[in-house]
Parts: sequence; C-alpha cells; structure tokens
Amino acid sequence: MEERLFAFVQDVVYQVTGKKGLVYDTDFVKDLCLTSFDVMNIVCVFEDHFDIEIPNRDVWQLHQVKDVIHYMIQKGYTDV
Repeated sequence: MEERLFAFVQDVVYQVTGKKGLVYDTDFVKDLCLTSFDVMNIVCVFEDHFDIEIPNRDVWQLHQVKDVIHYMIQKGYTDV
C-alpha cells in the first residue's frame, strides 16, 4: 500500500511542479524548494482525487513525502 501511495505522490508532485527524484524523506520545501502555492496545488490534486477536504491545519504538518503517506493511510485514503 505504501508503495502505491509513494508512486502516487511522486506522480502528483511531478505533474504539479515538474520535480523528480523523490524519496520517503524528501522535504517539500527544503529539498524541492516548493512554494506555498505549489503545496496548495498538490493538496488540491489530492482533494480532487480522493474527493475529500484536507484541513489547512493538517496540510502544514505534512513536511515530507513520508508524512503524506502516513497521513493518507491514517485517514483511510489508500485507493489510488
């Protein structure tokens, strides 16, 4: 399940930003230099795909790829 979510995160980040080479510890801001606009665009893709709304307070806790994967598993959003 984690592998499928990881691949999904990689695909979404690439679609939105053109950035490649993600690993589980990749930090969206520090390693990829994403802006808050980039992050929100990524969140919008997740929300559209899973038909959910991710609260802003949750978004700001998702710093690394592994944070997103664990969040999605915890919330039960694993159908990618």
